Amino acid sequence: MSRLSKKHRETRETRIDLELDLDGTGESEVDTGIGFFNHMLDALARHSGFNLKVNCQGDLHIDAHHTVEDVGIVLGAAMLEALGDKKGITRFADATVPLDEALVRAVVDISGRPFLHYGVEVPADQPRVGEFDAALSAEFWRAFATEARITLHLDGIRGVNAHHIIEATFKAAARALGAAARVDPARSSVVPSTKGVL
Repeated sequence: MSRLSKKHRETRETRIDLELDLDGTGESEVDTGIGFFNHMLDALARHSGFNLKVNCQGDLHIDAHHTVEDVGIVLGAAMLEALGDKKGITRFADATVPLDEALVRAVVDISGRPFLHYGVEVPADQPRVGEFDAALSAEFWRAFATEARITLHLDGIRGVNAHHIIEATFKAAARALGAAARVDPARSSVVPSTKGVL
């Protein structure tokens, strides 16, 4: 069964076309108009093993908030659809990823219950990475977790460089998401829940 989703979403603020393949090889084609955000989405695809295509035309003349949040919304909706009935998935996973001095932990439960704990802070004197407002990382993950209906805990353990901290966050989340969504062939007909549904 293909675990693929294609989504189109259009509002007065953004126009997004997105394609997600949970059983890919980590390939990506991303254009959001925000260089650092493109880099983060590429890292998300590469380190999760998901194939990801994103094209977003947003109101960047205002700021990047709508673009980043709306991509999170659409990616989360795509993940929910691609997971299907969730039979055979690993469900729980965690990953702790360094990037030089930065270290971030991600813990995932594909639970059917949307929740985000975002305990990642960047130094107050580094509010931006290029054109990317560092606060938008939390907005992206909140939108994603809500629409994907997953529980996601992100904790910054240490770090002094905002670029490194945010990139480690995306990579840790990617590793955990990829592992949690992976299908165990020995349990491919089982939904990993005592309720029988997720």
